[in-house]
Amino acid sequence: MGDFYQNGVITTLHNLNRRPVEEIETELRAFSKVRPLGLILPSLFSELEGPALKNIVEELKQVDYLEEIVIGLDAANEEQYQYALDFFSVLPQRKKILWNDGPRLKAIDAKLKQEGISPVEKGKGRNVWFCMGYALASGKARSIAMHDCDILTYKRDLLARLIYPVANPNFNYMFCKGYYARLAGGKMNGRVNRLLVTPLIRALKKACAPSEILDYLDSFRYSLAGEFSFRADVMSDIRIPSDWGLEIGVLSELKRNYATNRICQVDIADVYDHKHQDLSADDATKGLAKMSTDISKALFRKLATNGQVFSTEAFRTIKATYYRMALDLIETYQNDAMINGLSFDRHKEEQAVETFAQCIMDAGSSFLENPMDTPFIPSWNRVNSALPSLQAEFLAAVDADMEQYSK
Repeated sequence: MGDFYQNGVITTLHNLNRRPVEEIETELRAFSKVRPLGLILPSLFSELEGPALKNIVEELKQVDYLEEIVIGLDAANEEQYQYALDFFSVLPQRKKILWNDGPRLKAIDAKLKQEGISPVEKGKGRNVWFCMGYALASGKARSIAMHDCDILTYKRDLLARLIYPVANPNFNYMFCKGYYARLAGGKMNGRVNRLLVTPLIRALKKACAPSEILDYLDSFRYSLAGEFSFRADVMSDIRIPSDWGLEIGVLSELKRNYATNRICQVDIADVYDHKHQDLSADDATKGLAKMSTDISKALFRKLATNGQVFSTEAFRTIKATYYRMALDLIETYQNDAMINGLSFDRHKEEQAVETFAQCIMDAGSSFLENPMDTPFIPSWNRVNSALPSLQAEFLAAVDADMEQYSK
């Protein structure tokens, strides 16, 4: 049972009485007549072979208020793309599958590269960016939700609660972030959010100049959640990272473009579990080590754009402050786990903090060595200015792929 406490500078929408999903969906059907609704699903082909996405599709088959579903498919060859077309064919909604590795969309990407506005790094951020571009070009939906394709505990009420704040025409929100407790298998998960993001943001608040962006980011209960919803207008003018800094980058861009009273977060699940990344303490290019380095760099870049000056000495102070705060939080998490009867491995928690502390230093060094690094993907406003005909070509390319390879 959620509480009704409001903290921070954004609105929190709680799950106070477990309202039946059928009631919410009735309202969403009415909202969709005024404000058509859509869904973005960024997916790797490998997720089509796992248990999570099969269940997600089964749940989505029962959703009748969506005008369009845009599916971004990464790491798929021709045979796998054909498999994906068949896999998603059971969905009753209008659906478009972006074969990101196919020749037609590669040709679209080549045009972007010629103008210097193509995503540099492959990954979820790139996939999401292309899905946003397609949704803008299509114009079928005015409010759109996005969630990951590896959610093992997915139920359709997650989507209903996620999209409701931007679907309801009586609400003023442009963007909504989902949150939940990361509990599964009798233990706490979500190490990067618990042990890196929260203590790092609070360490930066202590070690750096007062910052509205840090107060704002500290207001989110689960800033790394891959589930969010937004009005279609939001997609035109945000610049997002192509790496693991995606979620922090999106939140930062929303703060730049909108007042905090246009942004909210909503409780979307009692139980949430998805695939887990290895810590990869010995390899900074993989797993949670890579993720934490990218996230740290995203935070440093955002503070720098707001006038914060960094140095090697400053990063040493930030790392030391972070380390102490993270260790104190481990004590808090352990007590929380004990009162709830959850298992808690303090040794592994402290190992994670040690790895994250090193990643913070690595991110700081990378930031200082590459001050002109531009990891953000250009906004779609810029793309449409540089290549006015691209949207029509994008729509035609996706339609041609689906028509050619459908069985």
